[in-house]
Amino acid sequence: MDKIRIAIAGVGNCASSLLQGIGYYGGKNGTDAVGLMHWDIGGYGPSDIEVAAAFDIDRRKVGRDVHEAIFSAPNCTARFCDSLTPAGVIVRMGRVLDGFSDHMREYDERHTFVLSSQQEATKEEIVSTLIESGAEMLLNYLPVGSEEASRFYAECALEAGIGFINNIPVFIASDPLWAGKFKEKNLPLIGDDIKAQLGATITHRTLADLFRKRGVRIERTYQLNTGGNTDFLNMLNRKRLASKKESKTEAVQSILETRLDAENIHIGPSDYVPWQKDNKVCFIRMEGKLFGNVPMNLELRLSVEDSPNSAGIAIDAVRCCKLALKRGKGGVLYSPSAYFMKHPPKQFTDDIAYRMTEEFIAGQDIEGENLLPGEDKAALKTANDLITGTRIK
Repeated sequence: MDKIRIAIAGVGNCASSLLQGIGYYGGKNGTDAVGLMHWDIGGYGPSDIEVAAAFDIDRRKVGRDVHEAIFSAPNCTARFCDSLTPAGVIVRMGRVLDGFSDHMREYDERHTFVLSSQQEATKEEIVSTLIESGAEMLLNYLPVGSEEASRFYAECALEAGIGFINNIPVFIASDPLWAGKFKEKNLPLIGDDIKAQLGATITHRTLADLFRKRGVRIERTYQLNTGGNTDFLNMLNRKRLASKKESKTEAVQSILETRLDAENIHIGPSDYVPWQKDNKVCFIRMEGKLFGNVPMNLELRLSVEDSPNSAGIAIDAVRCCKLALKRGKGGVLYSPSAYFMKHPPKQFTDDIAYRMTEEFIAGQDIEGENLLPGEDKAALKTANDLITGTRIK
């Protein structure tokens, strides 16, 4: 099989976990590969992915081999693969734009970005690098709130003629204008805002779906999250949180039988605790009514290493994007987006999104345009409601 060549914008903790994972699973096989949803997707294993280009703005990363840069401060995620050799890919200076929040200048450089003194790259330079590197898709790993910078890199992907995977809560795939641009150029697009392998959002959604199926009416709920990586430090600037809060909230609202009033649902990052580093702690509370209108509540605490949790999804998203490229399919990939992302263009329950993605991988490309074969009437009605927008915000 040919390699899947990826480019990365933002060489932070998430990129570190993804590239470590590619190396970690390289010496394994499908029988001992714990932690993957799929060992094989369309004939591609994890080690069939390789980095072709990388961009960052931190002086401790720019100019270094990407396999060295992923372990540079302020990255603080778990180091679980020590067998990486130099990739032969130098991290290039990208564009800053709104990818850096001014309040982060106030923190010790061990915990925050240190801007490179190198001149920022032009769009022409980045596009040229993408083309010359042979990259087939660009993964957006910029900080939350990087609205202008994310659109800049999406435009670079379009001009370079490659796919785009939007892992952050800036609305690209779920914006009809951008979705149309990728459709027009027949380039695959997956987004928006990556959903962790087993994180706060997928757990909250699963519980909400369980409540609905068991006839329990949810009356109010919250999800509080703390962490100590640069993502949580960046999100102390509440002005950068609008799309993140909308993305996480809609991911849960879309599962509920009846949408909750804004005052009865609170979901979002809560605080930065430096000593937690890349460990994320989530608290979920759900209150509702059981049989006979009798009240109940559920409380859950979840602790996970944040960045490897997202890498387990990214490694599948990359391979699905590759399948679309091989099949000549462009525009939004609705099935992978619904399963891998918090804020896809069309929301589905996770069991339906899972089955749709399996159909996509198998080459039976329904992409939200047709009903799934073999579903029972209730599931078909749910899918049809979602497809037609009945339960979409």
